[in-house]
Amino acid sequence: MRIAEFSKSFFLAAGISLMTLSHSASAEEPLVFVSSFAGGDQGGIHAMTLDEKSATLKPVHKTAGVENPFFIAVSPDHKFLYSIYAPTFGGKEPEQVAAFKLEGRSGKLSPLNRQSTKGTASCFLEVDATGKTVLMANYSSGSVASYSIKADGSLSEPVSFVQHHGSSVNDARQKEAHAHCFVISPNNRFAYSADLGLDQIVCYALDAATAKLTPAAQSFVRTPPGSGPRHMTFHPNGKNLYVINELLNTVTLFDFLADSGMLIERQTISTVPADYDGVTHTADLKITPNGKYLYGTNRGHDSIAGYKIAEDGTLTLIEITSSLGKGPQNLAIPKSGSVLLCANMPGNNVAAFRIDAETGKLTASGTPVEVTGASCIRILE
Repeated sequence: MRIAEFSKSFFLAAGISLMTLSHSASAEEPLVFVSSFAGGDQGGIHAMTLDEKSATLKPVHKTAGVENPFFIAVSPDHKFLYSIYAPTFGGKEPEQVAAFKLEGRSGKLSPLNRQSTKGTASCFLEVDATGKTVLMANYSSGSVASYSIKADGSLSEPVSFVQHHGSSVNDARQKEAHAHCFVISPNNRFAYSADLGLDQIVCYALDAATAKLTPAAQSFVRTPPGSGPRHMTFHPNGKNLYVINELLNTVTLFDFLADSGMLIERQTISTVPADYDGVTHTADLKITPNGKYLYGTNRGHDSIAGYKIAEDGTLTLIEITSSLGKGPQNLAIPKSGSVLLCANMPGNNVAAFRIDAETGKLTASGTPVEVTGASCIRILE
């Protein structure tokens, strides 16, 4: 049996089916992938086109049966997509990373292979700038791993696997390690894992050619006690790293020293109104490509906090606006910087907002698109 035939049979046997809609993406329109965090046939990966002039999304295709694809990532050449695959998310059995080939601009995904994450509640994926390495983080089991990407886009078994150890001050959420993301520095030399359970950013040196991880000279940096670092993003200038803290609803700014990989804490700012006393937890953050504005999500307050970024990287709050759905989980911004997309996971939708270029303020555009368990957004241009 040919490899392609085997891969197709393998995924169909696992319950993955392919559903096609009539529309396909034009070369001018960004192609948007949104994962549905759900089991069985409800789980899957949706492809849509984004009309930036009207800030509207149009369904193109759905790859169904990709169970609980909490997070997705796309290779720099836009040829391959990688997704968490978890029949039982956060259960006793290790989950998997699934590799797919993108079929041009059609939004169709052809399965390649799957590899074990060697952990549970696998929650984050990132592809390095050369397209040779995938990084993955396990939340519940508190570990990270790296995979080598083969010439055909399929994944090797884990090349490096690191178990985090420790705890922090919040007895309910920080009794053990909980790696929540794993991002790569702009120079592709370092990788950083925000560990919510440790109140640390764990630092690694990355050899992308071999997908090997080793401890960096600065093996970790602390975030404020009880903050629970969740997601991170680098400023386009390559000089600053921003971390959104789930438990204290804040964003922390670090200087990034490109030669050594060291991080130096500079500022921490709230994501919610000063008088808000309800239960809320942050999730994701993104920066506009021009580096002028940063946005972060609040789940519970169900809002998006917007900030102006000063020349020195420090943040000033612009406004906090409704996310147009319950539990804003993930954000995405196209290269134009004119639109912000927000996946409201328990709200089962993706909302679009126009970004005012002069003020950074958000204006809702149209009616949010219904997507069951919308959890992660990736834009291809």
